[in-house]
Amino acid sequence: MIYKDKITRRDFLSGTQIAIGAAIYPTMLSACSKTSSKLNNHTNFQLPETYYPPQKIGLRGSHDGSWETMHSRVSGRDFQHQKILEEYDLVIVGGGISGLSAAYFFQKEQPNSKILIIENHDDFGGHAKRNEFTIGGDLRIGYGGTEAIDTPSAYNPESIKLLSEIGIKTEKFYNYFDQDFWARNKLSKSIVFDKETFGEDKIVFGYGSRSWEDFAEDMPVSDKAKSDFVRVHTSKEDYLPNLNLKEKYELLRQVSYEDYLRNYCKVDEQIINIYKRWGMSFWCVGIDEIPTTLIQDYDGGMPGVTHTLPRTGHRNDEPYIFHFPDGNASIARLLVRKLIPLAMPGSTMEDVVLSRANYSELDRTDNNIKIRLNSTAVKITNTESEGTVLTTYVLNNKTHSVKSKKCILACYNSAIPYICPEIPETQKKALSYNVKAPLVYTKVAVPNWTHFEQLKTDFVYYTSGFYKQVEFAYPIEIGGYKAIGKSDSPMVLHMCHVPWIPDVKGSDQWRAGRYSVLTTTFQQYENHVKEQLLQALGSTGFNPDKDISAITVNRWPHGYAYSPDLIWEPHYNDDSEKPWVIGRRPFGGIHIANSDAGASADTNTAISQAFRAVQEILN
Repeated sequence: MIYKDKITRRDFLSGTQIAIGAAIYPTMLSACSKTSSKLNNHTNFQLPETYYPPQKIGLRGSHDGSWETMHSRVSGRDFQHQKILEEYDLVIVGGGISGLSAAYFFQKEQPNSKILIIENHDDFGGHAKRNEFTIGGDLRIGYGGTEAIDTPSAYNPESIKLLSEIGIKTEKFYNYFDQDFWARNKLSKSIVFDKETFGEDKIVFGYGSRSWEDFAEDMPVSDKAKSDFVRVHTSKEDYLPNLNLKEKYELLRQVSYEDYLRNYCKVDEQIINIYKRWGMSFWCVGIDEIPTTLIQDYDGGMPGVTHTLPRTGHRNDEPYIFHFPDGNASIARLLVRKLIPLAMPGSTMEDVVLSRANYSELDRTDNNIKIRLNSTAVKITNTESEGTVLTTYVLNNKTHSVKSKKCILACYNSAIPYICPEIPETQKKALSYNVKAPLVYTKVAVPNWTHFEQLKTDFVYYTSGFYKQVEFAYPIEIGGYKAIGKSDSPMVLHMCHVPWIPDVKGSDQWRAGRYSVLTTTFQQYENHVKEQLLQALGSTGFNPDKDISAITVNRWPHGYAYSPDLIWEPHYNDDSEKPWVIGRRPFGGIHIANSDAGASADTNTAISQAFRAVQEILN
């Protein structure tokens, strides 16, 4: 671990000369160079006991070594099947929550089955990524991706049952999550207004805690804008009084929130400029592409909708408290505990938080269930003569093949047309429709949060900044771990970046954003962290070279699963017309899972799609 002014600088690319479609051939550097001799052995893929990726800092998420092989496949490199040295009942491509859940469901029905899970990253969990920091001798944990069990009461029965069977009792979070933290410490949101848009760089504190009149008075906007700001936050006006609820919904699902503010709430353009990026971390688009109906149940401070479209309660019938310190990485760890008990010591949802995973147990030759990391699937075909599936993958720059009775692809939909060349063209087109949204979760370890305490803020929104926000870790105390102590104790800050390209519309903006995420260097990510924290905290004497202990950048060029409820999505008369439904059809012995298959970026969907794929096989 490197501290203070020696923040790790590991640039994965120099400049922008390498594009996503370029012919990149795999370097496939092992996440731990000491494993090379073992990984070259065709029969022994066991990792050493010293292997522990959660402690790595610098560029994580889609880290170096996890993406180059697939990009070379996309660019046209062909891979041939190799001699078969291993056979399984089921091969699963993708070791995220969906892939691990599929293994769990299958093994539950066929306890003696042999299962191989292939994962291209150096850790299991997929987007459920665990980041660990040691700051002054204290362990601090962050979520590098999937962060919460959002509204667990709305989960599908199979998902609820799985969570229960792996030991998660969601009602316990009412004790583990400190819901009084903000009020007790008198903390609230802040907004940093940018000079280019508002005439000056200025931070205004107390969004939502002060009166709207007081907050507006400090904003660097015109008197008209101040008046409109107060009105849209306080008025109980129904902006569509002549329509019933159904008519309002039908209209507003086709009206962007930006147009709604402009044409129905009739606010000043400066108010619209405040909120243009407000929902970026949730929807990964600006408010010009978010239907007003989505704001109806979004509990995030976006005004003007409640008295026109009353909340349904879908996202507000439960508090947003169901978090492990590492987000849903603990769900992945609990699944691994069920699949390979020796790999994850302990027995409860509490002790998994501080348990140290034993990665040397994941891929032992005597395991019935194996998780093979650093392995990228490159070719998967059905064998007509045997009725089996051949899966070829690249590990440590070597090509290997395995045979299985069935295969579940719990990977990105966009990769499937390239690794399954025999899939029908109509299905390939449907799979390609689901463009994943790029995003970056940067975790900033700090030795204390006294600078935030002085300003009485825990969340800073930037009207125009590389990072859309900086916010505290969630106040969770579980299994002997406390995420936030007193203000003089260390903590992990969360900063979110979503590439915003206003001139590009629809899912094409995510394709362009993917390039941006991959070609931004660690140095650039780090510089933005320092600049924006200094902008918010500079008045307190904050010094980024002294007051930042470490930085981990979790970049996800293929991040959230495709969202089909944004402004450009067409209307489908039947589920069978939806591209993601067409895309997930089984093909011979090949089945498809993951959140892409349900077009929803949440853990419930990942688990439910795994359940569906396994049921297809069993039935």
